[in-house]
Amino acid sequence: MIMKKFLYIIPLLCSLLLISCGSAKEKSYTDQGMDALEALDFAGAASMFDAALSAGEDAQLAYRGKGMALLGLAQYTEAQKAFENALAQSNGRIHKIEYDISYYLAVAQVKAGDLQAGYDTYTAIIAMNERDTKAYYLRGKVSLSMGDLGSALQDFDQSVILAPTDYDNYINICKDLTNAGYASEGLAYIQRAKNTDYKKSDYQMGVFHYYAGEYEEARNRFENSRGKKDTKDLILFLGKTYEALGDLNYATALYTEFLATHPEEAELYAQLGLAKMELKDYEGALAAFDAGIATGNVEYMQSLQFDRIVAYEYLLDFKKAAVLMQEYLTAYPNDETAAREYEFLKTR
Repeated sequence: MIMKKFLYIIPLLCSLLLISCGSAKEKSYTDQGMDALEALDFAGAASMFDAALSAGEDAQLAYRGKGMALLGLAQYTEAQKAFENALAQSNGRIHKIEYDISYYLAVAQVKAGDLQAGYDTYTAIIAMNERDTKAYYLRGKVSLSMGDLGSALQDFDQSVILAPTDYDNYINICKDLTNAGYASEGLAYIQRAKNTDYKKSDYQMGVFHYYAGEYEEARNRFENSRGKKDTKDLILFLGKTYEALGDLNYATALYTEFLATHPEEAELYAQLGLAKMELKDYEGALAAFDAGIATGNVEYMQSLQFDRIVAYEYLLDFKKAAVLMQEYLTAYPNDETAAREYEFLKTR
């Protein structure tokens, strides 16, 4: 009798499972859009988020996702509008998602060249959280771009006061100031980091020595840090240190060896390509830039594409360089250096 009951239950369970599977909801357009973003299919993602809006799905999430997709497509003004629409769905209420969207909005505004709007958005973020180190740093960076060194230094100071052990922050500030023509001010932040009473690893001290131009001490610190699991950042800084010491061949060997087991690291491909350019190995540089582009990493895509064009110029393939430059300017129309270079290429 027990066996008969068991045999009766089996088809019943199967039918329930089938009903359950058949009634399972398909993925929403918003979820499909997020999947496309993860796959770096920005055009496909934008279409999915448009479909989500048409289907009446959560408008805030859909506009947020669309803005992210448009950022990936370098359509910054359109991205800005999407994030503004996302914030408009909050009805004045502030939650974590509004905080998140505000950060994306500021990025879009700055990328679109609307620096004052970006500054104002970071100010609004700070009003939501007066201890947001990142917002102070980014607002300072915008002030620096606007030529207001005093305001930039005030925000940079506040960011390091709030997070005295965030050593990457000191380094980023140093790089930003140096790139803006304020090398001595940038070095002062490195000295502040070195002089803190907080514990620092050999790697962290190596980075400080590197930015202070103390390359031999930096090399020694980085070599002391090497172990069974070297990180991308360690190899990058160690290689750049050897480059600064004049050993380009060893630097490229370091990058190449690490990339053999970590082929997704776009930043290392970029640095390898630049080192190959210094060695006048333009074919090798081009291969490195192409490999970096193939990773699909948005953060380094613009610089990799520009450097690839430069490699073609050194290879005297001006026709290919001109075609790529035209495509580049379609994606990054605000790059004035590239625009001037394109005028040159059109005459070759």
